[in-house]
Amino acid sequence: MPQINVTIDGKNYRMACGEGEEDHLTELAATLDSRIGDMRRAFGEIGDMRLHVMAALTVVDELAELKRRMGALEAEAAGLRALTEGAEAERSEREARLAEGVARAAERIERLAQALAAGA
Repeated sequence: MPQINVTIDGKNYRMACGEGEEDHLTELAATLDSRIGDMRRAFGEIGDMRLHVMAALTVVDELAELKRRMGALEAEAAGLRALTEGAEAERSEREARLAEGVARAAERIERLAQALAAGA
């Protein structure tokens, strides 16, 4: 299992990760480090642990909001799928009625043609 060194809030941490996940873990650590740095600039020195907890809470808040939005989008997509399926069923029904009407008209035309041929 690969191990990498990341720096968060000026502290180095040795982290293990899955094969091929090194760059992703490095980016995650850099994002958290940046978030903590932004909070340190905004709030000043309020303690490392408190800054880390605040940064973690903002990340979790964003995740919760994204999950909520994803749920809403999934519900919207399901609704659109249902509308599409309904429209498709309606179209198929219309096509079947049209085909039936065309078949009946063809039968009438055939009977008329036979009647004309018989009378001629």
